[in-house]
Amino acid sequence: MSSTGYVLKLGGTVIVTGGNRGIGKAFSRALARAGSNVAIIYRTSKDAPDVARKIQEEFQNVKVRAYQVDVSDYDRTVETFKRAEQELGEVTGLIANAGVSAIKPALELTTEDFRNIYGVNVLGVFNSAKAVARIWVDRGERSKGSIVITASMSAEIINQASTNKPLPQAFYNSSKAAVRNLVKGLAAEWVTHNIRVNSVSPGYVRTDQTEHLDKNIRDHQAHNVPLRRFAEPEEITGQALLLLSDRASYQTGADYLVDGGQLIW
Repeated sequence: MSSTGYVLKLGGTVIVTGGNRGIGKAFSRALARAGSNVAIIYRTSKDAPDVARKIQEEFQNVKVRAYQVDVSDYDRTVETFKRAEQELGEVTGLIANAGVSAIKPALELTTEDFRNIYGVNVLGVFNSAKAVARIWVDRGERSKGSIVITASMSAEIINQASTNKPLPQAFYNSSKAAVRNLVKGLAAEWVTHNIRVNSVSPGYVRTDQTEHLDKNIRDHQAHNVPLRRFAEPEEITGQALLLLSDRASYQTGADYLVDGGQLIW
């Protein structure tokens, strides 16, 4: 007798920043499969509306749309989130997933690099969280929601390019460490509004970004993961969906590693 196991069902509308590619695209598909309407937030990717259309065709019982906005602009982010709620229905969750990196030696990093990486990875995450929290808090006694932020195991370690040789991405690693602590601060402040805030920290994941890394680097990294491989994007989604659900009603202010055991070492 076969079994599909426990099936997590969600509802409402979930906003996913960076929801058109990589892990974000996997989040969008998993949410639609679980029964949520999905607002895919993108900044410049021309394929985002097509990604939304294809997910909509695959899961016709929900609504999936793409909305263009730079999340480093708070006012426009608020406007966009409110429009998504008007068009898709009551927003119940947010996955703040948008992120960028720059692999560059620290001595070559510039102020512009900092502004770009921290503008998306930290300020953009904060703006997204604040924008959705504003929507919920304005509901008064009905305030309730769950925020999941994509952090990284790189908040705790320095990724290696080869044995004892670092992958130079100091701004990316430190921005993800900042996000981890941001989660705790927001969770502490917003708990009185019935808003939970957590983060998921992926390890090495096979995406278009990691595929551009030198094969020798990817092979070295995969070999040193206890599970001996990169994750598929879909393997990151389960923890995020659980945190968005009422099954995680007692979980807030925490980070959850999905790293194939990397931090065992």
